[in-house]
Amino acid sequence: MTRGSTLPAHRLPHPPGPVAIPDLPLLRGFNTAPAPEAHRALLSCLRSPRWAHRVAAHRPYPTPDALLAASDEAAYDLTSADLAQALAGESLPALPDGTYEAAHTALSAAHAAYEAKFGHVFVICLAGVSPRESLDRVLEGIRSRLANDPEDERVVATEELRHLARERLIALLTDGTHPYVRS
Repeated sequence: MTRGSTLPAHRLPHPPGPVAIPDLPLLRGFNTAPAPEAHRALLSCLRSPRWAHRVAAHRPYPTPDALLAASDEAAYDLTSADLAQALAGESLPALPDGTYEAAHTALSAAHAAYEAKFGHVFVICLAGVSPRESLDRVLEGIRSRLANDPEDERVVATEELRHLARERLIALLTDGTHPYVRS
């Protein structure tokens, strides 16, 4: 079954070229962390124990790109149960500071309609979207994805989770406050 024409326009493409993560000591820290620490850190990126186990089990990673590729591969292999578990751990995207009450009401109504139709929280990766545009992007995404049938939406939600996991992994590797980072 072809899915190209059913996917919404807001779907984020795979980033071109290597991802710039300048501090390789953070990757070394992740690679050498005890398995339970690495697993916990990965669960903060995506609430799928199977995904976290697969990514942690393939350490050490020679480069950040290798880690991100492993993350993508593990995300592509999420079962329906894995997806449900990962979605259950997600929360709604935060609204920018100063958002009007009417926007909160519109977003709440859109989220309620989405959850009623699909049975899980709406997920969207807002990487590269300015805070001023995030509300519009979320509302546009919910409205366009409400037209999906459940199977098409499962595919889109899985792809959004994959993007979220990538962005969170990048943040994990560039943020020196995580527990696996050793000074």
